[in-house]
Amino acid sequence: MEANSQTDLKQSVKNLNALPAMPVIAQKLLALQLDTDEGEREMLKLIGQDPQISAKLIGLANTPLFGASRKVSAVSDAAMLLGITRVKSVALGIAAMSTLTRPPIGRLDVQDLWLHSLAVALTARTIARAMPMRSRPLDDQIFLAGLLHDIGYLVLTLLDVNRSDELHARVAATPDRPLLELEQEILGITHCELGAELARQWDLPEEIIAVLRYHHTPDAEGAAISPQLICLLNIAERLQPSFGIAENFSSSISEEEWLGLGIDQEKIEGMLNQVAGQMEQAKHYASAFS
Repeated sequence: MEANSQTDLKQSVKNLNALPAMPVIAQKLLALQLDTDEGEREMLKLIGQDPQISAKLIGLANTPLFGASRKVSAVSDAAMLLGITRVKSVALGIAAMSTLTRPPIGRLDVQDLWLHSLAVALTARTIARAMPMRSRPLDDQIFLAGLLHDIGYLVLTLLDVNRSDELHARVAATPDRPLLELEQEILGITHCELGAELARQWDLPEEIIAVLRYHHTPDAEGAAISPQLICLLNIAERLQPSFGIAENFSSSISEEEWLGLGIDQEKIEGMLNQVAGQMEQAKHYASAFS
């Protein structure tokens, strides 16, 4: 019976009609060129027409992480504070996640998934600042990859909420079992593959698809398409293995891995302290992403 369910799940993924279409606003945002004043104005107009995205962006801008010196109450002010490319990435992430959170969600806590995804995005941004400029991924790539990297969990709930519930129950009950091992055993497929398939259907950038597929397996051959971004997200996620949603993997990061990002040992302690402070702040404003 389990083998049949795994086959059905894999078949559902191959049937692109079983997965949601990209939100219209996300399609329009992806098509915008932000190197002109007209493109920026059109983006702010689009976001302003979506109350949910507007509210979450303004909520994020009002957090201590971005140093707001006064209350932000408009999308245009949020864009000035966060930066126009980051606003685009966050708006895309919010639109994508919102599309996939219709019932039934089952055991998956969407608030925890938001918190985890945002924490990974913020942590990756902090790590990237310690990387050499020549190899540092773009800020908008970092934020979008961080927000969407675990979107496969939402795809799973849409395809088979019972299997999703079984997976999350087993992850919680057996914290010593590797996550991907459990997923292959229960599902016959991983949340990484599920998320990448949706991203491919949505025609997201190749480097984002690669992050979704390989963020737990940065040494895989296919990860060579965007190695620095994938390694960055992999390390960022391992720095908070139980922050928001629980994912069973080692949080130990070797000196070689840090050096692979071009980060020297003397920078690591201060950077990790900064990450810890950000995570405490993230807990306080997670309600902005509920």
